[in-house]
Amino acid sequence: MLVLLAGIFVVHIATVIMLFVSTIANVWMVSSSSFGTISTGLWLLCNKTCSQLSVKSGDETSLKVVQAFMILSIIFSVVALILFIVQLFTLEKGKRFYMTGAVMLVCWMCILIAVSIYTARFTGKTQYVTNPHHGYCFILAWICFCFSFIIGILYLVLRKK
Repeated sequence: MLVLLAGIFVVHIATVIMLFVSTIANVWMVSSSSFGTISTGLWLLCNKTCSQLSVKSGDETSLKVVQAFMILSIIFSVVALILFIVQLFTLEKGKRFYMTGAVMLVCWMCILIAVSIYTARFTGKTQYVTNPHHGYCFILAWICFCFSFIIGILYLVLRKK
């Protein structure tokens, strides 16, 4: 049981780190243009230098929603990590990890909303570029989506042990 808890703790910390990286780095979409490789993220557009990401006025709200839900997912993931540590040492068996699992599933839902909106609104819609494809931040966000769901379910299953 101790090995299982340690494994879940390590995966949870890895998920938090990957959420930070995927939110902060600007490599959600990568494409080529006459100026070289262009990468766009949630905040900046980077070629050789980075500048403010400009989007159409209709897509600006969608980008703000994606940014907000990614930040919320980081917050919920960190809160779930703190709750895990607190509940591990303070609550008795059978009552542990209810809140941790619930908060982690809320984190999972925030990631789902953010990445789904980004996929629907921003994938391949960059002008004057060729060969657009997803960058590592987009892929990390989907990996965090899977990890947060698995961790949330495991917390709910472990409440009885």
